[in-house]
Amino acid sequence: MKDKIKIFLDSDLLEKYLLGATTELENLQVERYIAMYPEVRETYDELQDNLEAFAKMHALKTPTGLKEKILARIKSENLGRKRYYRYAVAASFAMLFSVGASYFFWNQNQNLQQENTIVTNKIKTLEADMRQQLEDVRNQFIVLNNPQTKKLNVNGNKKAKELKAVAYINPVKKLSYINVSKLPNLPENQCYQMWAEVNGKMLNLGVIEEATDKNKLMALPYADEAIGYITIEPKGGNNTPTVKNIVANINY
Repeated sequence: MKDKIKIFLDSDLLEKYLLGATTELENLQVERYIAMYPEVRETYDELQDNLEAFAKMHALKTPTGLKEKILARIKSENLGRKRYYRYAVAASFAMLFSVGASYFFWNQNQNLQQENTIVTNKIKTLEADMRQQLEDVRNQFIVLNNPQTKKLNVNGNKKAKELKAVAYINPVKKLSYINVSKLPNLPENQCYQMWAEVNGKMLNLGVIEEATDKNKLMALPYADEAIGYITIEPKGGNNTPTVKNIVANINY
């Protein structure tokens, strides 16, 4: 930066500017340097003082028409400055537009990346769900068609005498399913819920919305000597089974 200022000061632009011998483009350059760099401003002020002192020392009678020339020069310089400010304002707007456009496209790019991430995650979730569903269908097919599958008929107790279900247990593939084919009606504020006790832990298998057909199975967690339960719970299900409302046991 110092080299740049030195090169400028070593030139005769400041002197020519003071004498009015610079072009419009040179005027803009000199005025910009004076405004931006204190060293240039200091040199300019010093040259201006020296020129003023020299002019007073060698003062001559004012030539005819000098006033008009000076006014014309001032008017010309004012027009130059106005033109400069117009350029500066236009450049500022162009820069602001450029920054705004850059931010807009950057923001659009960020939004597209976020949308792409969301879509990618949804696709991955759908793929995982499809794989899970296909795996479940495959397992159901194995359980229903494998000769080693045990078939257990499940009946409800006196609280739900009409309850009918069939449990399918395959100890070789370690798969268990149940088909609830018939459920007695309940009040609107109650529901049936499935549970499984596996290795001493009670697992919530969810609410049984309605009696399913023979082709629809509900997965049961497999374990040696596991026990399944169907209970009557408040509408929406419970976090723990209501023991007094057990209506069916599945020993598998």
